[in-house]
Amino acid sequence: MVSDDVVWPDELFADLDRTGPVPLYFQISNRLETAIREGRIPAGSRLETEIGIGQRLGLSRPTVRRAIQELVDKGLLVRRRGVGTQVVHGQLTRQVELTSLYEDLQSSHHEPGTTVLTHELRPATDRVAENLGVEPGTDVVYLRRRRTSDGVPVAVLENYLTSAFADVTTEQLETQGLYQILRARGVTIRVAKQQIGARREQDDEDELLDIGSGSPVLTMERIAYDASGRAVEYGQHCYRPDMYNFATTLIAK
Repeated sequence: MVSDDVVWPDELFADLDRTGPVPLYFQISNRLETAIREGRIPAGSRLETEIGIGQRLGLSRPTVRRAIQELVDKGLLVRRRGVGTQVVHGQLTRQVELTSLYEDLQSSHHEPGTTVLTHELRPATDRVAENLGVEPGTDVVYLRRRRTSDGVPVAVLENYLTSAFADVTTEQLETQGLYQILRARGVTIRVAKQQIGARREQDDEDELLDIGSGSPVLTMERIAYDASGRAVEYGQHCYRPDMYNFATTLIAK
């Protein structure tokens, strides 16, 4: 019942209690959740249609739909246009620290993927120039990438770097995190100023993130500085709120 050569465990629904007090949708949702969290149904697996599942289990489509929606709401399944319903391993919770999304995905046992959408030199706008500490109109490196987690779109990342990094290659950006690339060049990021917010998706973000037009997205704006206090990168990123959140620890004085 799962594509990509993943076998749905035969015993998963073998003993559904069709006459007891526990609703069938809850039994299905609970068993699916257990199988996903235990890895018996791997990330990236695509479920059959609700009609197909209902026919196999002898259940109504509304019952199956409600069971699936329970897991969508928990972030374990995601509905993708043109693809269907896929398994993910829950929402990524990112600590607000000086790390990149690529590294956060790796450390939380997700498979990061990168599509480089734009990689070019362009004149710095007043805002970009101010944040990078360069003159307006100075050439800066502009990067726009889509980041996925286990094949599911999570973020659209826009970064500006000074022209000192104009030799960073598209191949590097597709296989490494930006901070990994910078560290390999001897750059040590010590401090960052960051703002987290929210807005509605803009332009092509709905297609890139596989969300509905006008959907909300989380945003993060960051200026990172090296050990000498020079600005290294300026980033403006947006994230799918059903796949991603930020976490901080607050301590009373």
